[in-house]
Amino acid sequence: MATGRDIDNARALARVLDTAVGIPGTRLRVGLDALLGLIPGAGDAVSAALSGYIILAAARAGASRPVLIRMVGNVIVDTIIGAFPLLGDLFDVAFRSNSRNVALLERVAVDPVTVD
Repeated sequence: MATGRDIDNARALARVLDTAVGIPGTRLRVGLDALLGLIPGAGDAVSAALSGYIILAAARAGASRPVLIRMVGNVIVDTIIGAFPLLGDLFDVAFRSNSRNVALLERVAVDPVTVD
């Protein structure tokens, strides 16, 4: 069973990966995911591996199979599209798969039955 600490750690990781740094003069925020995406091949793989922690926390929290599949799908989409130069980096800024997955994790932690 996921603990409050697991959820807090997942939130912190999502923040680092998706929204850690604000771009001056805009409302945009980017994270390590977009920066790692600048490293061809390896960057997206490292980002996907880090995203796995959030999925693991959801599994510990009792997330259903459909929720876990959706979370894995978010990471796969992010990883595949993120592999394309420039387009992938822009997609990483907009899609924020880790923030989406933490939102699912938070819903599972409140009521694991109704999330699907």
